[in-house]
Amino acid sequence: MIESLILVSSLCIDTFVASIAYGTDRIKIPFYSNLVINLVCSLFLGIALALGGFLKDFLSPSTASVLSFVLLLSLGFFRLFESFFKTYVRKFSSAGAPLTFKVFDFKFVLEIYANETKADYDKSKTLTLKEAVYLAVALSLDSLAVGFGSSLVSINHLQVVILSFVIGTCCLFIGVRIGKKFIEKVDLNLSWLSGLMLIVLAFIRFI
Repeated sequence: MIESLILVSSLCIDTFVASIAYGTDRIKIPFYSNLVINLVCSLFLGIALALGGFLKDFLSPSTASVLSFVLLLSLGFFRLFESFFKTYVRKFSSAGAPLTFKVFDFKFVLEIYANETKADYDKSKTLTLKEAVYLAVALSLDSLAVGFGSSLVSINHLQVVILSFVIGTCCLFIGVRIGKKFIEKVDLNLSWLSGLMLIVLAFIRFI
């Protein structure tokens, strides 16, 4: 249970920070958009957990343990320095022509990854369902690697997915309300904390 909480908390930090940014920008996230965001995030995590669980059957316990450790540790260190990558994306993206890349012919907007509030493209100050999906995909990118790496050793998949949905929904709801209390937008970056949690989780799973 503790490992599941650490795993989910490390993934929900981005959601919490993004929701604070939306609150400071006075962008509303309707309840249905909140549900869509966390359903998509939980779906990505569930798929990654299932893939890792499937692959685990073809690996020896020691190999799976080492691979899980390496994946979580690597992603943890990446998260520690992720702010530099986001700064790079912000620098080379423009409002008129969003910096994008294609995966299986589906466009992922990198601008949203660097600045989550960019998901509100129509400037309506309300996150629509379509915009919620874009935001959810951007927030789910880490879930694929973290979920896959975690599932290579024993973990309760259903428990993790349910916790992801519940905690993510609460983080989004609370974060927006905290953000509304700020008069000016704050540049809050907690990716380092997420990275630290993943590194701790990597060693917990390896020991």
